[in-house]
Amino acid sequence: MHATMTLFNLRASACVCGLALFCALLTGCDNGGGGTSSSGDDDGPLVVYCAHDAVFSEKVLRDFEDETGIEVVPRFDTEASKSLGLVQLIMRERDRPRCDVFWNNEQLGMMQLQREGLLQPYKGEGFARMPDAYKDPDGYWCGFAARLRVWIVNTKAADKGIEADAAALWQRTQAGDLSRVAIAKPLFGTTRTHYTVFWDAWGAGKLKAWHGDWRDRGVTEVNGNGVVMNLVARGSCDYGLTDTDDFYVALDRKDPVAMAPFRLADGRVICIPNTVGIINGTKRLEKAKRLVEYLLSRKNEKNLAWSPSRQIPLGPIDVKELPQDVKDLYEWSKNPYPLSGLGDAADDCLDWLTPEYAR
Repeated sequence: MHATMTLFNLRASACVCGLALFCALLTGCDNGGGGTSSSGDDDGPLVVYCAHDAVFSEKVLRDFEDETGIEVVPRFDTEASKSLGLVQLIMRERDRPRCDVFWNNEQLGMMQLQREGLLQPYKGEGFARMPDAYKDPDGYWCGFAARLRVWIVNTKAADKGIEADAAALWQRTQAGDLSRVAIAKPLFGTTRTHYTVFWDAWGAGKLKAWHGDWRDRGVTEVNGNGVVMNLVARGSCDYGLTDTDDFYVALDRKDPVAMAPFRLADGRVICIPNTVGIINGTKRLEKAKRLVEYLLSRKNEKNLAWSPSRQIPLGPIDVKELPQDVKDLYEWSKNPYPLSGLGDAADDCLDWLTPEYAR
């Protein structure tokens, strides 16, 4: 009896092992047909859509490759369409997603993808170190390494002393010709965020009236913040609205520029984080998580602070470790306008703006 039972147990064990092997092989076939890694990921490279300027972000992605051995295939976008173009691409690809991780250069587009059900939540160590104001509570996206909306001023063309006075710059735009004032079209990127803040803080009526008045008085509207920076840096415009990373491009070229933070009437600034999210349906989830952790790490935020773009760390960091430029930005960023609740305002504002620029 005992020998019979032992033989039965051996045969049963063999069947279980065989079934397990069959299931493993079947799972490998379902995972993309190209084999599986030890983590269960597809063996293909990690596809990253990136709206942050390639000149700043490509090095980060290559450093990640070098440190982890994970191949990254980035897709960048143009200055004109920036984050909105990649958001729309991800939406078009919803049935057959090509992107694994989206590194956005602002927050509103990531919130839109969340509402569309196109992001997969992940709450790791990097998520835990970021302030609540800059992340989704359920982990669908997380912010890091921010920049500010600022006035950029040509110090040779503008009135002496006005370059450091944000209130005076704003007051100067309330009357007269604006043809020597530049702003990016607000359909995309951080200028869209700027307009959304106005929509929320002022109300739709006041924003529409202000926008119409600026256009009537000839404000120079261009395709992107980098164009604003170049117009001011070269003296074609006296001043304009851009982001801190674009300002530092001009400063490092030794162009005659200065900046002041754009402030709302109550003194709050517009602080716009980079954001990262994992695309729902990725076949490379473990690799995607590793990139998210890398981007949200203290090391990466510190590196971005010391990079030419001078990004502002959002997670805990010793301010003494930052360059002086970023120390100044860090102080300015302490009173930000909250962006996390602006999803509806962003949609409503864009619905209004789109036909404005289709004429």
